[in-house]
Amino acid sequence: MANPVPPRDRTDQPWRSEGAPPPQPAKMPRKKMPGGWGGLILTALIVYLIANLALSFFNQGNEPTISYTEFSKQVADNNVDKIYSKGDAIQGQLKKEQPTPDGSDSSSKNYTKFKTQRPSFADDNLWANLEKHNVTVTASPVVQERSFLANLLISLAPMFLLVVLWIFIARRMRQGMGGGMGGGMLGRKQPPKPVELEPGMQRTTFADVAGIDEVQGELSDVVDFLKNPDAYREMGAKMPRGVLLSGPPGTGKTLLARAVAGEAGVPFFSASASEFIEMIVGVGASRVRELFAEARKVAPSIIFIDEIDTIGRARGGGSAMGGHDEREQTLNQILTEMDGFSGSEGVIVIAATNRADVLDPALTRPGRFDRVVTVSPPDRGGREAILRIHTRQIPLAPDVDLLQVARTTPGMTGADLANLTNEAALLAVKRQQKEVTQTDLSQALEKVQLGAERPLVMPDEERRRTAYHESGHALLGMLQPGADPVRKITIVPRGRALGVTLSTPDIDRYAYTEEYLRGRIIGALGGMAAEQVVYGVVTTGAENDLEQVTNIARGMVARWGMSDRIGRLSALPSDAQQAYGLSAAPHTLDTIDHEMRRIVDECYEEACAKLRDHRGQLDALAAALLANETLDEAEAYRVAGVIRLTKDEETQGTQGTEGTQDTDGQGTATDH
Repeated sequence: MANPVPPRDRTDQPWRSEGAPPPQPAKMPRKKMPGGWGGLILTALIVYLIANLALSFFNQGNEPTISYTEFSKQVADNNVDKIYSKGDAIQGQLKKEQPTPDGSDSSSKNYTKFKTQRPSFADDNLWANLEKHNVTVTASPVVQERSFLANLLISLAPMFLLVVLWIFIARRMRQGMGGGMGGGMLGRKQPPKPVELEPGMQRTTFADVAGIDEVQGELSDVVDFLKNPDAYREMGAKMPRGVLLSGPPGTGKTLLARAVAGEAGVPFFSASASEFIEMIVGVGASRVRELFAEARKVAPSIIFIDEIDTIGRARGGGSAMGGHDEREQTLNQILTEMDGFSGSEGVIVIAATNRADVLDPALTRPGRFDRVVTVSPPDRGGREAILRIHTRQIPLAPDVDLLQVARTTPGMTGADLANLTNEAALLAVKRQQKEVTQTDLSQALEKVQLGAERPLVMPDEERRRTAYHESGHALLGMLQPGADPVRKITIVPRGRALGVTLSTPDIDRYAYTEEYLRGRIIGALGGMAAEQVVYGVVTTGAENDLEQVTNIARGMVARWGMSDRIGRLSALPSDAQQAYGLSAAPHTLDTIDHEMRRIVDECYEEACAKLRDHRGQLDALAAALLANETLDEAEAYRVAGVIRLTKDEETQGTQGTEGTQDTDGQGTATDH
């Protein structure tokens, strides 16, 4: 079982790495603080003055300043408790609260403590009056105020906060310098920290890869270059700067790239192209620069970019806006970095994509991704080898035949087979078994290919019609020369289908003949034809069948030159469903529709005629399905009375293609 991809150290680091040495602390060059110390001192002074003004305002307190006349009145009324005098300034405290006089700066309604000013010309025997009314003259101020030191510290606090914030922002900006627009606080924040594998940890090698030996041969010279670069330099040879792995999803492109790095024993940096893209233009280019810089530091090394078509699509000629402009800048930076290789750094870029046809020509030209390797689904021998790899840690029962499983899984990729073995192991755990049996693998395959069973109770008439529908598919598959053998028939609802007929080829097919494709159409129309022959009606259960028929007929007429009227032309692209009306002249499209209808009508008439001629076998299959619900291959052929012609599978070709299966439901059938 292959080792999992090492996790990222931080969420802002858009790549993962393995096998790299621990990072050395980077010595950042000292840079002047933005704005200089003069600007900082000027700002601090302004903050200090503002803080002092504010503190002076708040230090006034809530004690009102009353008139000297009011003060004399309170002394005469024997309402003054104590006073403190400094010069002509008097502070005091009343015995009872009094209403705040009009014009006072206090916000309270009543007051107890107060301040006043004795006029210099007053001659009112104040001391005698105070003694007369027993007023205490204190030696300390009645209204306490902050000291100068306290005021100084409080006023400096905002300045200290400003300085700390200033230094923090300056450091963040310094770390983001050189990252382009958005490269500061919105871009990378710290130097990347590659993940160092633990000592003795096993890395992915070619021993963990199977089923794609021809691709391993293409990449073996990359491994040899990384191991022995001097031999190539002496000969004057240069390795490809980039290797593009192209193929369907799940064929093992990422696993291959990791195996190349593990086989060569060099650091491996892995990233998805979408992780470089941000809303702010320039962030992606900054991340690309940093990734390539880190790879050069630990060269020889490998950079792997998955799903490169995310940013590598052909660039348009019009003005770009928003995210599209960011994607193009990121692509331009990748092109620039790959051009910067001299061929001696030992940094090799490996990229993977499912859509090599949409990549920008500047990306695939010699000097960048100058080697394109196609990774196809494995053949029968490759599937068996992949199954053995994925079952290394799964206890298998003695009756397990992985070769038989490989024969019944044409077109499956490595990811599909890994999922198959995992589903079988899950079934064994649910059944409390100690080993995975052949039955577990067979039922897991049915679940993967046909869907999970649904506990749906159908009316008897609906169930009978479904049985005839599936029997029509199966019987025509048995009778049609060159058709794929019928592997299983069931009227147990699975997934979104009410019944399923599964057919897979005996051998892996490389190309299709017109006879075989017509047989596919006849078999797909068998369910509709059976309903027409038996009931004289057509139901919505043929929706998925008609989708398959339409796709095959369109390909025969418009892409594969199997129509005399259209001729040997490719009139529609492979994605004709998306650009059907823009790829050919209206007259050509009308002719394509006419030829498609002709082929389908001929096949439907042939399907109905065969079912009428073999009505007894159709009835027998339907009755067996109603009784047993599911028929396997041997039982289905026995009930139908059709001799199953076997072939020497060991001497047949081994080029893979997907098997065919018909799934039917009431308007919601799915093609697995």
